[in-house]
Amino acid sequence: MNKNNISQSHFGTLPNGEHVTAYTLTNEQGTEVTIITYGGVITSIKTEDNRGAFSDIVLGYDTIENYIADPSYMGALVGRYANRIGNARFTLAGQEITLVTNDGVNHLHGGVVGFNKRNWWAAPLEKEGENELKLYLLSEDGDQGFPGNLRVEVCYSLTNDNVLSIEFSATTDRATPVNLTQHNYFNLASHGAILEHELEINAQTITAIDAAFIPTGEFMSVAGTGLDFRAPKTIGRHIDEQLIQLKSASGYDYNYVLEKDAGRYLSFAARAIEPVSGRMLELFTSAPGLQFYSGNFLDGRTRGKGKAHGYRSGFCLEPQHFPDSPNQPHFPNTILLPGESYSAKIKYRFSVAR
Repeated sequence: MNKNNISQSHFGTLPNGEHVTAYTLTNEQGTEVTIITYGGVITSIKTEDNRGAFSDIVLGYDTIENYIADPSYMGALVGRYANRIGNARFTLAGQEITLVTNDGVNHLHGGVVGFNKRNWWAAPLEKEGENELKLYLLSEDGDQGFPGNLRVEVCYSLTNDNVLSIEFSATTDRATPVNLTQHNYFNLASHGAILEHELEINAQTITAIDAAFIPTGEFMSVAGTGLDFRAPKTIGRHIDEQLIQLKSASGYDYNYVLEKDAGRYLSFAARAIEPVSGRMLELFTSAPGLQFYSGNFLDGRTRGKGKAHGYRSGFCLEPQHFPDSPNQPHFPNTILLPGESYSAKIKYRFSVAR
């Protein structure tokens, strides 16, 4: 029996009457990825462990009401600008642009009504060896303070060799910053804390931050610190060290500056292994940075899939441009101009460590 298919179902109804549809991509190995149109959220990823058992390896909820109320960007597409913009303002072509504030005085993950709170238009496509779901959104001029009409397309694809790709593209009619990512909370054991996961990150530096998590503009070496994941180690090994950068975030919540493969669009960014289940996640991306977040602000007050989202029960690996780039001229450019096309790609490969 050919398991490779896309199925769809009604997930819920928004307060404005719009319907939210769930699409499940299934490959020939039995791996399943479910995405809803609201926020482009990945609600579930079911992969095999070393005993042949399938379990869901991402945190999430059971109802649309939970996703509407969600404060944690759980599984969502994030934009128009992922991460923080300091003081919710920047200067573009000599004009000061003021954004919506939703993180103290700062702008975070696209604002109060970011892309995670929008219902996207969807088009599924089944083809040989791969299933695709394309999502489309128009972010209008002035949306959360950003200039320009931004047309966004995101393509989720699942192959028969257990690769989940997320490809972003966007165009604009006015200059505007763009930085899109995906905000899964992974737990490869599918339960408990994530501290025994072994993690490797292909980065020698982070963008140092101040007490408000805004980059200072400096690049800080990870060598000799608890931030160093160049060689695999457990997430919990150094997480409670008194290093000032770790203390300020109560754990890991940092943008790692990725080492890039010259001439390649995608470079290896990170690898995570859960030793009991044997599940392994490998991450490749076109993005210059990777935000590693260890679930420090999860506190058990939200629940989904029969369990509480407890302290450090999920970790995020968010490929992205650097935080506050519109205010940091020496960071990689994030300004998209009319006539140009924004593009970025994330590739997750799921397997069992041998």
